[in-house]
Amino acid sequence: MKHWFTYPLIAHPYDPEFVRGDSLTRIAQAAEAAGFSGIGFTDHPAPSHKWLVAGGHDALDPFVALGHVAAVTRTLRLIPNIVVLPYRNPFLVAKAAATLDSLSGGRFTLSVATGYQKAEYRALGVDFDQRNELFDEALDVIGRAWREEQVAVEGSGFSARDVTANPQPEHVPVWIGGNSALTRRRVAERGDGWNPFRANPIVARTTKTPALQTLDELAVLIDDLHRLLDAAGRDPASVDIAFSASGSGEAHLAELDRIEQLGVTWNGVTVPGDSVAHAIEEIERYGAEVIRV
Repeated sequence: MKHWFTYPLIAHPYDPEFVRGDSLTRIAQAAEAAGFSGIGFTDHPAPSHKWLVAGGHDALDPFVALGHVAAVTRTLRLIPNIVVLPYRNPFLVAKAAATLDSLSGGRFTLSVATGYQKAEYRALGVDFDQRNELFDEALDVIGRAWREEQVAVEGSGFSARDVTANPQPEHVPVWIGGNSALTRRRVAERGDGWNPFRANPIVARTTKTPALQTLDELAVLIDDLHRLLDAAGRDPASVDIAFSASGSGEAHLAELDRIEQLGVTWNGVTVPGDSVAHAIEEIERYGAEVIRV
């Protein structure tokens, strides 16, 4: 099993230390040295102030931040957690992803979802009620931009007439986030990974995804995904599943074993965001006590 973490810019108001380049460099390099396989960044270009003060968090632009990480590391996989795909024109996403993948030596994973913040959708001029249609359209266009020499498509609010988008990556894995049956169908049809997350009923209502609280519930959903992959003629072992083991000490190790048995291939590690020093301390501890054991 591989281990990754989301950059601990996880509060509002944010600690200015976490938005400095030297801090990002120190955290990324510490993670690489500790044996982590990936790092992620959230995607909130224009969150509402109401959400921020009610427990939300500030965010760096994931593409820019991952570009910085690419320049100061050699092995860390670059995995946004997650890109809200309908926020952007799909050609812009295809270009950013292909550029990051090329400059990092093939280390980029495009992890995407539909998002849930109506206010953010409004601020960006995107119709929230059309998010699923926009999401599927974007996946189609991004795939074509990466494969085809000339792309012609009439999209929602854009018209591409024989456009060319270079560089074209050899292969950028696409993970799709969310707990819904629709998400699992999308993964089975054209995803390289599934990124579900724990959600109690309150979180589920906020994020507009089904609740997921126990590993028994996760097992049922993984079985469903594997059934869909089998029906699509795909090998379930070829598709990554990212999830986070909970608990501490022996309980955490036991849960790691359980989720690996269920088919999880990437474990998401929670890193504290109260200070850069504490974040690095926890990264190093986890590497010594879990990853390198």
